[in-house]
Amino acid sequence: MGGNRTLLDFLFDHSADGIIVGGAMGQPLQVNRAFEAITGHPAADIRTGATPSAAAARDQLAAILAAAGSPFWSGMLPCADGHDRRFDIILTSVEEGAFGAPCTVGLLRPGHGETPLPDQRFGHDPLTGLPNHVIFLDRVERALLQANRTGGSVALLMLGLDRFILINDALGFTAGDRLLVEVAQRLTDCVREIDTVVRLEGDKFALVMALAAEDDSVIVAEKVLTAIKVPFSIDGHEVAITASLGIGLFPQDAADGPTLVKQADTALHHAKLSGRNQYQFFSAELNRRARARLDLEARMRRALANEEFVVYFQPKVRAADGTIVGAEALIRWNDPTEGLIRPAEFITVAEETGMIEEIGAWVLRHSCRQNKRWQDRRLPSICVAVNVSTRQFRNRHFVETVRDALRDSGLDPSWLELEITESMLMGDVDTAVSRMNALRQLGVGLSIDDFGTGYSSLSYLSRFPITTLKIDRAFVVDVDTNPKAAEIARAIIGLSKGLNLDVVAEGCELPAHVKFLTDHGCRTIQGFYFSRPLPADEFEKLLRRGVLAQPTLSR
Repeated sequence: MGGNRTLLDFLFDHSADGIIVGGAMGQPLQVNRAFEAITGHPAADIRTGATPSAAAARDQLAAILAAAGSPFWSGMLPCADGHDRRFDIILTSVEEGAFGAPCTVGLLRPGHGETPLPDQRFGHDPLTGLPNHVIFLDRVERALLQANRTGGSVALLMLGLDRFILINDALGFTAGDRLLVEVAQRLTDCVREIDTVVRLEGDKFALVMALAAEDDSVIVAEKVLTAIKVPFSIDGHEVAITASLGIGLFPQDAADGPTLVKQADTALHHAKLSGRNQYQFFSAELNRRARARLDLEARMRRALANEEFVVYFQPKVRAADGTIVGAEALIRWNDPTEGLIRPAEFITVAEETGMIEEIGAWVLRHSCRQNKRWQDRRLPSICVAVNVSTRQFRNRHFVETVRDALRDSGLDPSWLELEITESMLMGDVDTAVSRMNALRQLGVGLSIDDFGTGYSSLSYLSRFPITTLKIDRAFVVDVDTNPKAAEIARAIIGLSKGLNLDVVAEGCELPAHVKFLTDHGCRTIQGFYFSRPLPADEFEKLLRRGVLAQPTLSR
C-alpha cells in the first residue's frame, strides 16, 4: 500500500470491519487490525502462513479474492483458536490509483448467527478490558455525530505514559502489564460513564468525551495527571510514573474524526517534547489559557502556604434601628504583586482543583477565632456566617471540621452560622439532611444562601433543619423597578414567616431597597447601603460603634 494515502491508511488501521487487500494473483497482501481481532490471526502469520490455521486462512482468502466474480461471499474460515467460523465478506474491485495497483478489497464481518471470538478479541483490549483501537474511531465518529445534532463539543484526549519503558526494563513486562491495568482503572475513575476510555496500543490511551462546559477538558486533564502521579503498588514495589496528554477539540480544531485524532496526537507529541507530565491543546490560544490556569493554581497553592488569603467581614444590620447583628465572612486574596483579588477570579479554580476544601477550612477556623477575639474584647456579640462550598459540605468529615474549628477557637456554636446553597442539597437529600442535623446538634445555625436562584423544592425545604433564608441579591437590586423581583422577594419573606425562619436580604444598595424590605417585614439587611466588606480591624471599628443608622456608602 504505497503512495501518499494518509487518510486511507488511517481508515485501514481504524476500521471496525476486517479489511483484506488482495493483489492480481489473489494473494492477501495486507490485513488490518480489526481482521486480527476478529479472526485472532496476526497479520504476519497470514502473510507467511506461520501456523497451519493461518496458512489455511491465507489460502482460502487468496482464492476468494482471486475469484471475485460476485460482490459477496459467505462461508467458514479457520480462526486462530482452532475453530472454523462463518464470516461474510463484501468484495470490491479497485482500479489502479487508489492503492497503487489494481486489487480486490474485502470487508470481513462475523456471519449471521455465528458466535465471534470472545469479546476481548473483538473490540476490547484483552489486558485491560477497555475498548481498543478496533472500535476507537467508531466511538469518535459517534461522539461527533451527536455533537453535530446538539450543537455541542467533543474533546479527544490522547495519553501516553512517560518513560514507561523504564518500568518494563526494571521490573519486567509482567509488572508493566499490571501497571497498565491499574492505569486503565484510574482513567475510568476520572471520567463519566457516558465517556469512553480506550487503550490504543502499548502505554497509549485515549479518552473521548462530550463537553458540557468549555473547561471540562481542562478539569479532566488535571484530574488524570493528578491520578496518575499517585504511586502504584506493583508486586511489592512502589512505582511512580507520570503521563502526558494531548487534547483536540471538535469543532474548534477539526471537523471530522480522523483529523481530530491527528490533532490530539500532535498535541500529545508537543506535551512530550515540552517536558512531560503536562497537557497540551492543539490550539495555541487554548494552550495559553491552560498555562494561565496552571499558573493561577500554582500561585494559589503558594498563597495558602504564605498566608496571603485574608477574611473580610460585611455587617448584617437590623433594619429597624441600624444595629449590627451579624456579619458574613468573605475571603479575599492579597496577592503581593496584583493586590487584592476578589473571589470571582479564583474560587472556580479552587472548586475544580479541590483546593476549596483547604481554603474553606481555613476561612472557617479564622472566622471562629476572630469572632471569639471580638467577644473577648467585650464587643457586642454577633453571629458570623461562613460560606460552605459543595465539596466541603459533601466531605464526610465536614461536621468534624466544624467541631474542631469551634473547639480550637473557644467560640460558642450559637455565634456561628453556615451558609449553604440550594444546589448542594439536591441529589442525595437523605445524606444532606443527616449532615445538617448533625451540624444543628452542634448548635450552629444553617442558612440557605441565594434562595430562589437554585432548585428549590418546598417538600425538601420542609425537611431541612435550617434557621435562615437569604434573599439573593438578584431579586433585591430590582425590587424598586421590577414587579416580578419584588413579588419574589415578598414571597420569600412570607415563606420565612410561615416556616418560622429568619430572613436576610443581601445586595441592598439604595434607600428604596431598604424601605421596600422593611415595609414587607424583612428585619435583617446586608449590602453596600450600610457597608462594603471590610478587613477585620476596620469592621471592629463599626462593631464598637454598634449602630449604622447612617450608611457608610450609598450609590
